[in-house]
Amino acid sequence: MKLPTSIENILNENIVENARLELKKNWNPEPILHTICAFANNIDNWGGGYILIGVEEQNGRPKMPITGLGLSEINKIQK
Repeated sequence: MKLPTSIENILNENIVENARLELKKNWNPEPILHTICAFANNIDNWGGGYILIGVEEQNGRPKMPITGLGLSEINKIQK
């Protein structure tokens, strides 16, 4: 299924965190899994949401510049 928007739009269009968008600075499995479960429950019938890992938020908006995740963090997540 095609995403209704692109990551570039989310990061550059001043979109605020909401019930369909979560910005996470680091990989922390427990809160991310809670967010995934909330999106999967789909109470409002919105069809899920977006979790952007490696994007810090400030007042609900992406904090610039985006730092992302280091290669060692990505390798750890994939294992």
